[in-house]
Amino acid sequence: MKLKVYTSDGGNSKKKEFAIPEFEGDKGLYALKQTVIAYQANQRLGCASTKTRGEVRGSGKKPWRQKGTGMARAGSRRSPIWRGGGITFGPRIRDYSQQINKKVKTLAFQRAIFDRVVDGDVGVIERIEISEPKTKLLNGIIEKIAPQGSVLVVDDNFSDPAKLAARNIERVAITEADTVNAFDFTHYDKIILSTKGIEKVLIRVQKGKP
Repeated sequence: MKLKVYTSDGGNSKKKEFAIPEFEGDKGLYALKQTVIAYQANQRLGCASTKTRGEVRGSGKKPWRQKGTGMARAGSRRSPIWRGGGITFGPRIRDYSQQINKKVKTLAFQRAIFDRVVDGDVGVIERIEISEPKTKLLNGIIEKIAPQGSVLVVDDNFSDPAKLAARNIERVAITEADTVNAFDFTHYDKIILSTKGIEKVLIRVQKGKP
């Protein structure tokens, strides 16, 4: 499939052929959906927790005798119906993480790349190179390729000036080609990859290393 390749300053572009996997119909869509759900679930902390009547502080002594007081019978100050008592069926610490096997992740990664390329949301830049760690320099390049929306910039290896310049641009995120995943490809409005970056991503796809 052919993609636009921009010069390092984000100016002139030309078409170049890349070995991007192609799909017909709905193949891979379900794998992509399950993978995105798994990535989101794995980011949940699951740290909400309440105490049961066996964990709250309080005496286990019967507050008053069973009969003859005119009050409702009570067996413990830790009862869930008392103030300061335990919580019934409250949230507990839990693990939300999900496991996705390698073949499904690879298929999802391939489908995510294909869909974004078909939609015209992927651009390639010869190299991401700025002389100084200035936000204005990097932002000027990105605005030529993607003037609006959130942008993910992918490179083989970012220089220190590029990392420093990117961190002050709210709509821009950077990640290296070794760690980019299917969720990243679905999460941003525009994807900009360097030539080395897309080569490494495609090698990962071909070797089944999502």
